[in-house]
Amino acid sequence: MNEMPYPPPRRVREAAREGIGKLNRYADPEEIQELRELVAQYVEVSPHHVVLSPGSDLLLREIVHSFSQGRKVVTVSPTFLPTVEAVGQFTSTRVSIMLGRSKFDLDHDLLARVLDKPSLLIIDNPNNPTGGMLLDRDTVEGLLANPDVHLVVDEAYHEYSGRTFVDLVPDNPRFAVTRTMDKAFSLAGARVGYAVLGEAFLDAFSAFCEFLPQPSLYVAKEALRDPVFMQDNVRKIIQERERMREVLEGMHENCPLRGRVYPSNTNFLLLNTQIPDVAEQLWEYGVLVSDVSHQLPAGFIRVTVGTGDEIDAFLSIYRKILDSSE
Repeated sequence: MNEMPYPPPRRVREAAREGIGKLNRYADPEEIQELRELVAQYVEVSPHHVVLSPGSDLLLREIVHSFSQGRKVVTVSPTFLPTVEAVGQFTSTRVSIMLGRSKFDLDHDLLARVLDKPSLLIIDNPNNPTGGMLLDRDTVEGLLANPDVHLVVDEAYHEYSGRTFVDLVPDNPRFAVTRTMDKAFSLAGARVGYAVLGEAFLDAFSAFCEFLPQPSLYVAKEALRDPVFMQDNVRKIIQERERMREVLEGMHENCPLRGRVYPSNTNFLLLNTQIPDVAEQLWEYGVLVSDVSHQLPAGFIRVTVGTGDEIDAFLSIYRKILDSSE
């Protein structure tokens, strides 16, 4: 599930206990506003543009529900599954652009041709499950110059990629960025998401209920007051990710079953193993990975970067399966 393997710091856990003490109460609007202001400070925009939610997937679902009527909905494939599900439920006219099978890159010329009528374009950047970057600033600015396009960029893994377009939101009414605190902030159990919305999107969210459970509200505020702990964890995950990638590439170099490890800007790696049942075999050893063959050919798995010990266990068992399959 691409969770952070390290728990949040003590001060955040203590904030959760404080929130538990208020479970009989709904969150005060003043507390919601305080969190909105902390998010705005973190992303460096006005609080006016920030909308909170228990999970960024709910925000994406609301956007699809509100903006798909009378528009073509354009996504990429593969992409974040809740986006696919929401588009399938609410949309009658939709287009899915396949990423290139060699590097899983996005054909920007094809994308421009597809956007030939009023469209809602949703792209995750970095992409899940490939881990690759699909957009650059020139492309985003070009898309925003098209008056027929409402653009949503899902930046769930922004803290790992270090790249964002959120600064473009205030000057572009038809632009929205969604993010989550589930991943890098070690708050998957709290479920705190947010969106930074241009004015056209804000109009649709005027009646959106920004309720959060008290513990989630308290931990999110405390985590944002001092993000250094999160940033240190992100650096550790990136180091472990690159170590895991190098070891896996070495395994495949000397193996008749030539697999491939794809570069990543996230806290996971996409691996083409050429072993169709590799996820099931890993499961039998007690190692859980994501089988992404529902979006990609058989043999593709997505592996979350865990602790050093967890990575060592995965690598050891994967080597055993690889050797037995030769």
